[in-house]
Amino acid sequence: MIENKEFSGKGIRLSLIENAKEIGHCYLYLLHNDLHTEPFGLLEDVFVLEEHRGQGNGKKLVLKAIEVAREKACYKLVFTSRYDKEKVHAWYEEMGFKDTSKGFRMDF
Repeated sequence: MIENKEFSGKGIRLSLIENAKEIGHCYLYLLHNDLHTEPFGLLEDVFVLEEHRGQGNGKKLVLKAIEVAREKACYKLVFTSRYDKEKVHAWYEEMGFKDTSKGFRMDF
């Protein structure tokens, strides 16, 4: 028998605003499991408008997400990235992330 027990998480949308216009955003989800008392953070959908890329805007968003995850006492912050994004992977590593796992996905 497998028992279901629902729980709720919290999502935070971080928006980067310039001249009263959103130029980028990301989501930070705070989730819990039974192995830790602290939550873990899941970083998702880091996006900057194309004309605002290469100017440090994505880095501002990710660094803010790291700051918020620390404020919320997360014990780790994770995200996924496709294999073909080698430049993006190097960018994340520059900010202190480590390549530690292999991700799997099923689309519905």
